Amino acid sequence: MTGFGHSQCTQLAKTQPYYYHGQSRISLRTRPRQNNAIVVPRRRRHVHVTRAVVIQSTAVAARLAHRFAIQYALPGRLLLTSASRMAGLRVAVLGLSVYGALLTTWAILGNKFGWTDRVSRAMEDRNKVEEKIHDLESGQEKERMLRLVLAHTKQALSSIDDDDSDMSSDVGQVLVSTDDSRKPCPICGGTGKISYEAKFVHKDDPCPRCLGRAASSSVRSEVNMDASTNPLLTTSPFPLWDQVKAEHVVPAIRQLLEETNSAIDSLEENVEPTWAGLVEPLEKIVDRIGRAWGTVSHLKAVKDTEALRKAVEEVQPEKVKVMLRLSQSKPIYEAFKSIKEGDLWNSLTEAQKRIVDGELRDFVLGGVALEGEAKERFNEIQQELSKLSTDFSNNLLDATKAYKKLLTEKSEVEGLPDSALALAAQQAKGEGHEDATAENGPWLFTLDFPSFFPVMTHAANRSLREEMYKANITRASSGESDNTPIINKILTLRQEKAKILGFDNFAEVSMASKMADLASAEELLEKLRAASYDAAVKDLDDVKKFAAEQGFSEELALWDVTYWAERLKEAKYAISDEELRPYFALPNVLDGLFKLAKRLYDVDIVPADGKVPVWDKDVRFFEVQKNGKAKAYFYLDPYSRPAEKRGGAWMDEVCSQSKLFAEGEDAVRLPVAHMVCNQTPPVGDDPSLMTFREVETLFHEFGHASQHMLTEQGEGLVAGIRGVEWDAVELPSQFMENFCYDRATLDGFAKHYQTGEPLPEDLFQKLLAARTYRSGSMTLRQIHFACTDLELHARFTAGGDETIFDRERKVAEKTAVMKPLPEDRFLCGFAHIFAGGYSAGYYSYKWAEVLSADAFSAFEEVGLENEDKVAETGRRFRDTVLALGGGKAPGDVFREFRGRDPSTEPLLRHNNLLPAAAS
Repeated sequence: MTGFGHSQCTQLAKTQPYYYHGQSRISLRTRPRQNNAIVVPRRRRHVHVTRAVVIQSTAVAARLAHRFAIQYALPGRLLLTSASRMAGLRVAVLGLSVYGALLTTWAILGNKFGWTDRVSRAMEDRNKVEEKIHDLESGQEKERMLRLVLAHTKQALSSIDDDDSDMSSDVGQVLVSTDDSRKPCPICGGTGKISYEAKFVHKDDPCPRCLGRAASSSVRSEVNMDASTNPLLTTSPFPLWDQVKAEHVVPAIRQLLEETNSAIDSLEENVEPTWAGLVEPLEKIVDRIGRAWGTVSHLKAVKDTEALRKAVEEVQPEKVKVMLRLSQSKPIYEAFKSIKEGDLWNSLTEAQKRIVDGELRDFVLGGVALEGEAKERFNEIQQELSKLSTDFSNNLLDATKAYKKLLTEKSEVEGLPDSALALAAQQAKGEGHEDATAENGPWLFTLDFPSFFPVMTHAANRSLREEMYKANITRASSGESDNTPIINKILTLRQEKAKILGFDNFAEVSMASKMADLASAEELLEKLRAASYDAAVKDLDDVKKFAAEQGFSEELALWDVTYWAERLKEAKYAISDEELRPYFALPNVLDGLFKLAKRLYDVDIVPADGKVPVWDKDVRFFEVQKNGKAKAYFYLDPYSRPAEKRGGAWMDEVCSQSKLFAEGEDAVRLPVAHMVCNQTPPVGDDPSLMTFREVETLFHEFGHASQHMLTEQGEGLVAGIRGVEWDAVELPSQFMENFCYDRATLDGFAKHYQTGEPLPEDLFQKLLAARTYRSGSMTLRQIHFACTDLELHARFTAGGDETIFDRERKVAEKTAVMKPLPEDRFLCGFAHIFAGGYSAGYYSYKWAEVLSADAFSAFEEVGLENEDKVAETGRRFRDTVLALGGGKAPGDVFREFRGRDPSTEPLLRHNNLLPAAAS
């Protein structure tokens, strides 16, 4: 390869750096440069004169072209069009390409005939060309085509290895050779074609035939740093999780932000009110930076370190600034308005119209109409809110990690099940107590849920329950980790932001992009509150009565309720979580979950562990197949790691489905997701034995992932979970939880992990009977969270005599049957609304639960035992709720599946609350 023509440059526009991350480079001494030009060294007499003439001539041409481009064309000193400037740069690079190729060829010949001294000098010259290329690339980071040509030139030059014995085979990967013994390309096999499955990260170098086809069409990273030097810059759909370190974050994100700024410049200058001239370039912009930042954010959530925190804090303001610029771009906004108001509108698909409407709404909410001081203040608020959210999360994680309770006496852990003691002993070992055992201790307990909840549920030690309960409700409420001032500041800034945008309160801002408005959300919450309050009062009375019958003579305190409620459940239904655990080993549960996916959605899920990097040794990787072909991929991170992983469970996208990023013969780029849980880890040689609630949580997150992965939307901005209104996004997740009580589903995984015995029928019936146990209390608890959220964001003013805790206690007068403790600081740990996406949106859980319960009732109506009808209904659910994503309004999607508007009746019926509602 001696140069690149137009067709080759077009092909190279698809080049992906992630195929090069394993490539070694040699570092050789270089001679000095003078006057920004290549210095051609004196040649010894034995160097062939033809080589010297060609190299010298090429160097002169390269120098002249380089000087012209850098000194005149690029700075705009000449009135050249961008195309002319690009042509000038291409001349410079082509000269260097020829020069580098000649040096490479000379090195090959020298190696073949044993001219080792000539090989060495040729390699030195080659290295100098590479340095000159570096000068070019650092001087013109905005010229994308130039970067691509430079990257490919560096790829060709770097084929020479300092190991003479491997040189010819290395060069055979880059240069077309007549040596039939060279190795075939490990990626395309010499065909030049690459399947989607081959897009997993390769440590081998591709050949010239597939180099340009193995890539995404998304914006290429800067050539002075690519995935070979910074794994965050990979354009692979599968991030290099195991390679990303804290030190990669700042340089990579800054480089990508520079690219983003350049791309925005270009779009604003050349924007056209067409799909190809506006929406597609915009999707490319947000996809590149979004996926890299998503990788960083995810690692911070699951592999948190102080160094990573500092790196994120350093670049987060810069990232927010660039995103603000994009959200306030008037040329782009005006182009969307032109589409909406022009002739093109009527030719758009429903999904495309949803994109345009959504973008117009988000531009307004992003402050596009603001000017002067209002705009400046709005941007300051956005910056500060971003930082405060991160600070809130950090404080909460630090406070959770800070609490550790070490117990040494068996009497102190009386009542705790073996699984909890084994986990506590394992945690003690991790803290240096090497002799810790489940039988004899010592035992270490933390506020991480798998450790905390068994204490509240089973520990006979009342003082231990009290201590841990109070520690939990006061997390992050004092000292350096105090979230109280952060909450007050967040609420103040959100209210100010709402006023700047012309809204009365922040709740209205939040609901501008949701199905519900404030009035309809509060109407639903009040209906559910009325239906559940009396049932919750009865629940508490039953627990008090039972505790007294068992000899408990003290006043029932908040840290007693869960303990005695569990004892009542055991007595009433003869069932407990610990009795069920052996039937819910994680490998079996996954097998059953995947069988259900096949039963409902006709997809197969197969393990693909080891094919891509992961961020922890316990992370699994799976491929979803439809009709025998890959449809999607997902990661699963199941276990609690309190030292580095935040609590809770969540699903998020790694990349979305999109036809814009389709490669080769693929119609779309396939979606990739990750699911994160915090369930009980394996103890000793046993697998993870799950509580039934942990099983429900896994099914819940898989429901989210299913909507992301089984989408049929080709428009990436509304594919999967993208563009779905927030109060509808919980529909598929809560829908899946219902199948945990379906006998056919349970038969697929509920087997004793040691004997293989299926879940006995009597245990299954007890499980069904206990399903609605204390459902009034559980519903009212969620109503309390949702009402507190709306109250704080719609009617509360921070900084006055009334504190946030005073207002929560006022809400609790109607939403709690026991008064909270005076020292209760639950809000300091309410990450959903202060560090997540649920601000003025926590009601969404109940709003979506109405939809999900009604959706599941469609299966009840056809009969869960009728496999043909279940399959038929499942395919319809797949083809509507899961497939349509954000490309159709959620109300219309529900009606297309159900044939009518949603009803609250199924939800109240499932929770045994219909009599309360009627009264």
